[in-house]
Amino acid sequence: MTKTLLLLANGFEAYEASVFTDVLGWNLYEGDRSTELVSGGLHSELTCTWGPKWIPDVLLDEIQLDSYDALAIPGGFEEAGFYTDAFNERFLTVIRYFAGAGKPIASICVAALSVAKSGVLSGKKATTYTYPGNPRQDQLAAFGVEVQHGQSIVQEGNIVTSSSPATALEVAFWLLEQLTNQENVQQVKRRMGF
Repeated sequence: MTKTLLLLANGFEAYEASVFTDVLGWNLYEGDRSTELVSGGLHSELTCTWGPKWIPDVLLDEIQLDSYDALAIPGGFEEAGFYTDAFNERFLTVIRYFAGAGKPIASICVAALSVAKSGVLSGKKATTYTYPGNPRQDQLAAFGVEVQHGQSIVQEGNIVTSSSPATALEVAFWLLEQLTNQENVQQVKRRMGF
């Protein structure tokens, strides 16, 4: 059984978190049954971008990081306070651990900014939220990242970054493949109706 940490910052997008809960959950029931997902954050209650509350399974201060096999990070909105947690040193320490251990890190949209701020993408290729007039790719470049303009998903070693919520399911299926195999991913996709 593999265990994935769903790393949540206040202000995260519920949809971007739900792709991991659904894809890994479908695998638990309809795939090879090998994936467990545990949500973690800095607070005992988190608020999603649009207001719903989420109670994480564990607090970051309680986590034994070496018991996890992968990391999943949804993005969020500045207006909802996302970057307060996403740029917190305890949050960034978790990212550094997974990067240093060579374990898969799946980030969606602006979660790439957390990954970049942690320092693990310095001099490497990545992307983040792409929309005309939006400064997020400039912020990514300011962290020393080689921004890959025009690419919706970028894999750099064990780290995946993506350009928008539209990429979320593809990122979640990438993570499932890292944890299992392509044949199992196809089985799960068929059972989900893809």
